[in-house]
Amino acid sequence: MTQKTEQSRSPSEPYSSPHAQVPERHASGPNTPFQHPEPYFNDKTSPCNMGCPAGEDIVEAIYLTAEGRFQEAWELILQENPFPGVCGRVCPHPCESECNRRELDGAICIHAVERFLADYGRSIPRSRPKSRPQRSKQVAIVGSGPAGLSCAYHLALMGYGATVFEALPKAGGMLRVGIPRYRLPRAVLDQEIADIRALGVEIRTNTLVGRDITLDQLRGFDALFIATGFHRGQKMDVPGEEARGVFSGLEILKRVSLGEKIRIGEQVAVIGGGNTAVHVARCLLRLGCRPTILYRRSRGEMTAIDKEINGAQEEGIEIICLAALTQILVRGGWAKGVEFVKMRLSRPDESGRRRQVPKKGSNFWLKVDGVVSAIEELADIEFLPDDIKSESQGILVERGCFTSRKGVFAGGDVATGRATVAHAIGSGNKAALAIERYLKGEDFFSIPESLGTDQILPRKADSGVVRFNDLNPVYFKKELPVPLRARPVKTRVKGFKEVYSGYKAEEIVTEAQRCFSCGVCNMCDNCLIFCPCIAISRRRGKFGYKIDVTSCDGCGICVQECPRDALSFRKVP
Repeated sequence: MTQKTEQSRSPSEPYSSPHAQVPERHASGPNTPFQHPEPYFNDKTSPCNMGCPAGEDIVEAIYLTAEGRFQEAWELILQENPFPGVCGRVCPHPCESECNRRELDGAICIHAVERFLADYGRSIPRSRPKSRPQRSKQVAIVGSGPAGLSCAYHLALMGYGATVFEALPKAGGMLRVGIPRYRLPRAVLDQEIADIRALGVEIRTNTLVGRDITLDQLRGFDALFIATGFHRGQKMDVPGEEARGVFSGLEILKRVSLGEKIRIGEQVAVIGGGNTAVHVARCLLRLGCRPTILYRRSRGEMTAIDKEINGAQEEGIEIICLAALTQILVRGGWAKGVEFVKMRLSRPDESGRRRQVPKKGSNFWLKVDGVVSAIEELADIEFLPDDIKSESQGILVERGCFTSRKGVFAGGDVATGRATVAHAIGSGNKAALAIERYLKGEDFFSIPESLGTDQILPRKADSGVVRFNDLNPVYFKKELPVPLRARPVKTRVKGFKEVYSGYKAEEIVTEAQRCFSCGVCNMCDNCLIFCPCIAISRRRGKFGYKIDVTSCDGCGICVQECPRDALSFRKVP
């Protein structure tokens, strides 16, 4: 398919391309046999695919979307990721940061494409992925967050029994209690969890491992995967922290998600600069509070997603940076004020971040009715037996998911600390692959070392990543991304309805057609049109082309005129 953004050029025009050099016709030297340069189709790795921690084949899904084949595109994503509706809304989309289209006019809105496909899939009669014939081996999974449920999903598709143990009254882990409804509607999450259950996955809620059941009591399972995430807030270590009216960010988000009442007052100081801090502030605003976010580093060092920070500022939430909390002022047992000191940034420390140095005499106070600590989340691993090695940050693993106890695996935040949904999903995928090999009795060292980017289904693609300079930009014209639409501020702060609306079908096709299809042939016909030897032809009834090497003279025009670097040369005798 010729993409909408490509420009045509007549083969009769003088040939000139900055894309590549014509290959040498033969190697030099009297004893060197003649080497003929032969073109061949060679799909390479697109940067979006390389950047997806969940292992999705993004470039192929976008190609199908551009052709209007929405169900095929949705089902393709489901081969790797059971949560396209979730990821289309909450993933920080590192794939877009890698998109070559940024160099021209703006990255493809990949997350919007994924969201549209998931919503489309929920609106039609669906053919769910089919599992293999049931096997006798059973796997226990602790935690029903994205890592645990992704692992269970793929194990079920492989034919293994999977039982998930969840401490909360509803499944979803941090997807349910850590991400507000204005970002992730619960109907979307519930449907995707229901699809996992439909594969035969059993989810036992209200079951806290370490209280209701011990880890050793799960030894009856053939393998165990621990994916408990980060559910414990970090202490701030300041005077007054034990006063009433002081909450952890995770506690606030959990209680809001579960519909519990919170007595916190009107003026609230939210301490932190990550997603939890911004989520808490935006939730409290919707509950009638007046939150202020205070962060000890600069605005550019806030770890929250830019879209979340911008959304908070649009809604009128004040963000005070370079302010470090020194104490909480207490009266009658309740938090009534906070004291801060202004900071300045000095040289970067070992982590690359600039150190904060207090400014003498810069202390200031704010009157508050409540304080929320959202500085960091930690793993709660007190339930672990001594033979499973851990540290303060979580469980120690080798090769991505193997713990120190045979048959016990760990993944997601509790083992990686990556703290994004997509990384957790990729970690669950990795664990499912490892567990399957373990249950088959395969060797430990047969497991790939890479973490979170292993595809459940292998792909035939060269590992070389195609960058913008590898493309032939003469064939692409500027076309700005289709803008996302947000609900008006005045209405969205009055409740928890989703802030951003999705694309319409015609908009999603337009956006998908902007894709360069980096490194992957999409049958634009350039090679066929420009070949002076008429050595290239379409495959009858099949996707792609064939090259008659007996007619090819090795001129290299087809390789140089390929817009997306899907053709390469090899030298043959």
